Amino acid sequence: MGRPFGVPVYVAPSWFLVAALITWVFGGQLDRVLPELGRARYLVSLFFAVAFYASVLVHELAHTVAALRFRLPVRRIQLQFFGGVSEIEKESETPGREFVLAFVGPLLSLVLAGVFWVGMQAVEPDTVPGVLLAGLMVSNLLVAVFNLLPGLPLDGGRMLRAVVWKITGRPMAGTVAAAWVGRALAVSVLVGLPLLTQAYRADDFGGVDSLTDALLAAILAAIIWTGAGNSLRMARLRERLPGLRARTLTRRAVPVAPTTPLSEALRRANEEGARALVVVDAAGAPTALVRESAIVGIPVHRRPWVTVDTLAQDIQDGMRISAELSGEDLLEALRQTPATEYLVVEETGEVYGVLSTADVERAFVAAMARTPAP
Repeated sequence: MGRPFGVPVYVAPSWFLVAALITWVFGGQLDRVLPELGRARYLVSLFFAVAFYASVLVHELAHTVAALRFRLPVRRIQLQFFGGVSEIEKESETPGREFVLAFVGPLLSLVLAGVFWVGMQAVEPDTVPGVLLAGLMVSNLLVAVFNLLPGLPLDGGRMLRAVVWKITGRPMAGTVAAAWVGRALAVSVLVGLPLLTQAYRADDFGGVDSLTDALLAAILAAIIWTGAGNSLRMARLRERLPGLRARTLTRRAVPVAPTTPLSEALRRANEEGARALVVVDAAGAPTALVRESAIVGIPVHRRPWVTVDTLAQDIQDGMRISAELSGEDLLEALRQTPATEYLVVEETGEVYGVLSTADVERAFVAAMARTPAP
């Protein structure tokens, strides 16, 4: 939908479902307040649905701007069922930044609610502008209050995580506390939301509205419960990520000239106990990496007549990484420049070896397997 601040904005297919639901529900409300609109009320309701999600986008942009201010990359913003999400690729470095990053979203929703309330004072209440402004004021207020609830994955949960992190000095402790509060919140929503709404419709117990409330509560509770569990699992995984070290995952490599036959290059590698081939120029400087997948595709009887340069990929910018990289920094370096092999170098510039993406993937999957389910 665009790239505000350089961050792409996407609309998930589920948005159209919730937009239709908002249009239908708000249209029913308009029929009671402004019956003279007739079928045009659904056009007004559709405008409300779009305006409401524009407010949600502003909420997410607040998170995005704060993340960019703290030099945290944002992959994208996605508008979806029950709101939006800013996909921030790195964790905050301090609890203070984590708190600010979480708080700016609800804060801006409160500001929008105030702006719409001021707009209400300038129009007649029983008019289309008056009803729209009132609806947007209430919806933004609800978004702010809901997101301030202290449980992951909500913004309030991230704020609670930051507070516990600050007190204990351990980000994992904050995540565990906020995740379990989030699960308690999910149970409260599942049980409490239908009871709360039923208190305003005592004459309709067991009707369609009650069933709708129960279904809405179940969906919200499932989203919160799942989000809390995912947050806890990702936090535990991040504790294991430092074990992913470029130095330990790197394969030993042997340098070969571009015109070296593949069979000869593999013979040298076997003699030296190496598992990778680096193509070098006349001065011994690395210029390309021989792709493992290409080697596998060459039958043994043809390898004496195939030179390594025909199977190599030139070393591009980003394919030369430090042997000191580990954890999220290593994964980020690989994500920025997708390739099958990377040249690993020491800080002095000396070649250390070749890192295969397949080895990193296997190590990552092993780390996930050792991460207990929340």
